[in-house]
Amino acid sequence: MGLQLMDPFEFLIGPDFICPLEYLFLLRLTHRKKVFLARSIIDGDTDRMGKRGRACVVVLGDLGRSPRMQYHALSLARQASLQVDIVAYGGSIPHEAVLKHPSIHIHTMAQPRFIQLLPKILYPVTLLLKAFIQFTMLLWFLFVKVPAPDIFLVQNPPSVPTLIAVKWASSWRRAAFVVDWHNFGYTLLALSLGRNNVFVSLYRWFEKHYGKMATGSLCVTKAMQHELEQNWGVSARVLYDQPPEFFRPALLEERHELFCRVKKDLCHPIGVYDIISRGLENQEPSETLFTTKRNDEISLKQNRPALVVSSTSWTPDENFGILLEAAVMYDRRVAARSEGSDTAEISEERQHLYPNLLFIITGKGPEKEMYEEKIKRLNLKHVAFRTMWLSAEDYPLLLGSADLGVCLHTSSSGLDLPMKVVDMFGCGLPVCSVSYSCIQELVKDGQNGLLFSSSSELADQLLILFKGFPGNCDALLSLKAGAMETGSSGRWATEWEDCAKPLITQAKSISSLCLYLTHIFFCWIISHKMSDQYRSCLKMWNDERENSKLVCLGVLHNLLCRIKFC
Repeated sequence: MGLQLMDPFEFLIGPDFICPLEYLFLLRLTHRKKVFLARSIIDGDTDRMGKRGRACVVVLGDLGRSPRMQYHALSLARQASLQVDIVAYGGSIPHEAVLKHPSIHIHTMAQPRFIQLLPKILYPVTLLLKAFIQFTMLLWFLFVKVPAPDIFLVQNPPSVPTLIAVKWASSWRRAAFVVDWHNFGYTLLALSLGRNNVFVSLYRWFEKHYGKMATGSLCVTKAMQHELEQNWGVSARVLYDQPPEFFRPALLEERHELFCRVKKDLCHPIGVYDIISRGLENQEPSETLFTTKRNDEISLKQNRPALVVSSTSWTPDENFGILLEAAVMYDRRVAARSEGSDTAEISEERQHLYPNLLFIITGKGPEKEMYEEKIKRLNLKHVAFRTMWLSAEDYPLLLGSADLGVCLHTSSSGLDLPMKVVDMFGCGLPVCSVSYSCIQELVKDGQNGLLFSSSSELADQLLILFKGFPGNCDALLSLKAGAMETGSSGRWATEWEDCAKPLITQAKSISSLCLYLTHIFFCWIISHKMSDQYRSCLKMWNDERENSKLVCLGVLHNLLCRIKFC
């Protein structure tokens, strides 16, 4: 049985008689899609509706510094067999697996850098201007440049203008809309403006209002899931961060090659000539600070420094000052032990009871230069610092070569977990982490890491863990075994398959069903509800009487008002 779609515009004398938005709405639904809809409904081919085989991942930030969204893109391409478009800012280079995957297409937006040059006194105006420019760029990419997807997957935060733009795009392009809640954007804004600021309240309203409109939601902790459900009206699935397969303990050969590559970075201290610079003097080409190569055999040096890694965004929610204070305390205590003896023999024994420490700090952020200036003034004897930015391929190798990780993340909301710790566990690296409300979901104190609340606690933990390093540090080895167990218990691909893929599939199905029902409803209105009045209009119009024409226009306007909200 065929279905005839009637065109309501053939008998209008022009669009001047109706609202332009009403005209465009009806024009889009009738002229552009009527043949497709009729054939799909007649043939029963609902698979053609809303199943385009594409996903769009939206990151209003540096893609290279958004590993979770990179992993989402890889899983959508590998495990869901979708073509994936990523809309994000440029900057850091993403992982090679993302760049080389044939089904992943990166669309880079230009950052409005000129806004940073505006004076701080205009900060409220700067926020509005930045949001407007970002919103305009997102609309261009999501409405025009990127092919229509089945699903939009967006990172939150930032919430404004991301959630608004993606919601509009998903409605216009009839796609599902899934939010991956990493944190709450309004809490990050409150760090600089204060909780009671009107912009923070407005930001929270937008975040909550548009977050509730999502087809589906993912989040990173059970604590965040509870907050979303109880206070936001959002039902979310917990997708814990898990390390991908390339986060693993590094082989000896990989360690040696890595330290050879970064030898120049290690030679240049942040401040004055330090303990690490002296250790690199007169080294052979086949030798590094940590390894040596003899007759094609690589081994770890027994007198090597302990390598401690911390990855930071150099932002206010990570108090890097705690680590500096702990380093000073460790340095003074080790110096006091090594210098407080009567004989050189005893002094040497005590000196090697605790190793020298090399802290390698990775990451980029606004407070980096400030802390580098502080490091220059420390004048440490047994501790050294290096700041680096490593490639996406070298960063896992660094974690897999380190002896201990330190996490300073405290969370602006207290509800998210640091992904850097997940990566460290994937490499079998134990972690000392700042303690806050939900960190116990990840770091089990005394099993795979230790929790601290002050710089003195962290200094004590460094002394406990590195006593007798490298051969007789039982406490460190015990935590390392726990970290290995945690890292090997789950991987990203498995977690995504169990938690995210069902939600993505469900969201796509809901989107397709809603589109299908909308099409049927619209066609039913056109073929049944409008037909009688439509034909009446045509008859009256053909009568060529002035009063009949006025009545006809009134009836048509009534019809348009009734269907414009469909």
